[in-house]
Amino acid sequence: MSEWFESWFGEEYVALYPHRNEAEAERAVALIARTLGTRRVLLVLDLACGSGRHARYLGQRWWTSGVDLSETLLGIAHRNGIPARLVRADIRELPYRESCFDLVVNLFTSFGYFETDAEHERVIQDIRRVMTAGGTFVLDFFNARQVEEKLVPYDERSIAGLSVEQRRKITDDGRFVVKHISIREDGRQFVERVRLFSQRDLVSMLDRAGFRVETSYGDYDGGPLTETSPRVILFASRN
Repeated sequence: MSEWFESWFGEEYVALYPHRNEAEAERAVALIARTLGTRRVLLVLDLACGSGRHARYLGQRWWTSGVDLSETLLGIAHRNGIPARLVRADIRELPYRESCFDLVVNLFTSFGYFETDAEHERVIQDIRRVMTAGGTFVLDFFNARQVEEKLVPYDERSIAGLSVEQRRKITDDGRFVVKHISIREDGRQFVERVRLFSQRDLVSMLDRAGFRVETSYGDYDGGPLTETSPRVILFASRN
């Protein structure tokens, strides 16, 4: 049985969301560079890199590898000349040797996609495996509290000439935010489902895997992390 992200991040996703914010991606990578300062970084892994929006700017600063499961998005990255070595793989089983990356980044809520928390824990543990001692892991996740408070249950918009309906809800157990996407013209339907991890959840998960959170921000400009921040951006060092 396929998982929701295997079918969603394909041609339909590209058609409906052809342009993500490049300026935002550049700001995110600039924030990472400022925070790292003079810390030694030789090899970088962009985990769940998609079409390479962040890998473009990471690769301009450091040697970068990007890994993603979507063949479609990786194909776009290749065609766009993203300066990174791109690899197709499931992030639960990273195809890299131990202790090779000085910096691993997981940006723009490319986490929380799996059914069980054990699977998310496994991702974090494998990230630690492929990192050098003292390396840095940057996890950029949405602020779950803000998602809950500002949830828009329904909207309809025209995207790429198609009428797209989007219905959002929090699951009854409060664990996931789910978005149902329907394309009116041909009846195609897709689902996005992301785990609502709080800041405390993420920090605890990192701690259990052998990381220590050193710095946190609430946006890509380096603003403080508060209850009303749009993002939870954590910089964690590998013990």
